[in-house]
Amino acid sequence: MVMKIKEVADIVGISVRTLHHYDEIGLLKPKTNNTGYRLYSEDDLELLQQIMFFKELGFPLKKIKEIINNPSFDRKEALEVHRNMLVEKRSRLDKMIEMINKTIQHVNGEVNMTNKEKFEGFDFSYNPYEKEARERWGDKAVDNSNVKIDSLSDNQQKLLSNKMNEIYRNLANLLEYAPESDKTQKAIKEWYDFLNNETGHHYSLEAFKGLGQIYVADERFTENIDKFGEGLAVYMCNAMEVFADRNKQ
Repeated sequence: MVMKIKEVADIVGISVRTLHHYDEIGLLKPKTNNTGYRLYSEDDLELLQQIMFFKELGFPLKKIKEIINNPSFDRKEALEVHRNMLVEKRSRLDKMIEMINKTIQHVNGEVNMTNKEKFEGFDFSYNPYEKEARERWGDKAVDNSNVKIDSLSDNQQKLLSNKMNEIYRNLANLLEYAPESDKTQKAIKEWYDFLNNETGHHYSLEAFKGLGQIYVADERFTENIDKFGEGLAVYMCNAMEVFADRNKQ
């Protein structure tokens, strides 16, 4: 049994644009019929499930592609690893839930919590977004951005956030247009200019293109961006790639 792309998107709960992106980057390439429609087989669905497991555990798409295309890749073994990692993740969540329940009892006066107990389960050892940014663009870029933002007043930071959200909403209103359209490219330039003028760091065209790829590769970014419109993260990624490639010339 084969399925069309819309059927697959509805079953999985992801956008058609995301599946298009997976095809474009060679992560999941279904067969096409004579009219060019993508047709997904049972094997494609099994592979997609595997991809979604990796995404749930925070693997970037580039790494997922490397793993599943490796001749030594063993699906059963990978599923067992996924299970073990999810069990560990569940254990951490269980500890957090236990702490919350105890905190509620403490608020109700049923138990007493020490200051140490109030913070068990939290891990503030690193910021995952900052860690990834440092790895991709170096400490200087992140430090400059932090200094820039920290130097702003609360009102200035709020204005900055509002401006950023306005750009997201504007791009979300353009989802019906192709990423390479003039309207979309004008809007994505506003995003490029915003990052370079407001974050305290100059993004090269290559770094800007790489940032767009993170929007799709990292589900944390995808989830936040797609709040403005389903498929916006992939749309921005494609538009940022077009912008970077065009302006290199």
